[in-house]
Amino acid sequence: MHRKDFIRRSAILASTLGSAGLLQASASSTNKRSGALELVVNAGISGNNTNNLLKRIDTDCLAHKPSLTIMMIGTNDMNNGKFVPPDKFRTNLRELSGKIMDSGSKLLLMTILPFYEPYLLTRHPADFFQPEGPSGKRVAMNTIIKEVAAEKSASFFDVGSLFEKVGKIGTDKDSLLRNEENSKKNDGVHPTPNGYRFLGLAVSQFIQFNQLPVERIVCFGDSITRGDGSVDGESYPAYLKKLLS
Repeated sequence: MHRKDFIRRSAILASTLGSAGLLQASASSTNKRSGALELVVNAGISGNNTNNLLKRIDTDCLAHKPSLTIMMIGTNDMNNGKFVPPDKFRTNLRELSGKIMDSGSKLLLMTILPFYEPYLLTRHPADFFQPEGPSGKRVAMNTIIKEVAAEKSASFFDVGSLFEKVGKIGTDKDSLLRNEENSKKNDGVHPTPNGYRFLGLAVSQFIQFNQLPVERIVCFGDSITRGDGSVDGESYPAYLKKLLS
């Protein structure tokens, strides 16, 4: 990532968090945390939708007794292969949120990341997304996520908007999503290593700025959460662990 791009992306992240958000969060993080980081769990599984999360929430999330659960889900719910209708998506999200918060965990809900439509439509039929198109469906799903977060008094982070602003979504080699120029793949959905770094940074700063607990964190979601499946390699949970340790 070029230095100018990094500075621009960091500045937008700071403005999203609030006035001088990055500096304020970094300077005060030691004092604001309720305890030291003990555990970060990467509970992302490729291809999952909200139906899948409901089936495994007890074993893959609640069994770890999280103090904070970060849930990013919905990319597969809006695609034809694992489609969940919007009303059912809302119901599932409410149930997932209720179970997590009833366990005593704080909850951070995050929006669906943008995607590069020409690549997406090589894998999913365009007719399926009519009449609003893929981006319109994503907006509708993200609205549901925001509304459920407000309803449940959960934390809400529109990380998708950050990627829209600075992610260079498309075919640029500096895109934060995988493409033919940066990974030799017509992906357009999953983050690059730099994308995971940026996502980890954004989430860590949001947590610190909003004084969310960090003792035991479960990152619950699909392949975008999973990354390489680790908490030490190329995934946002891995970078989150490094930044909060």
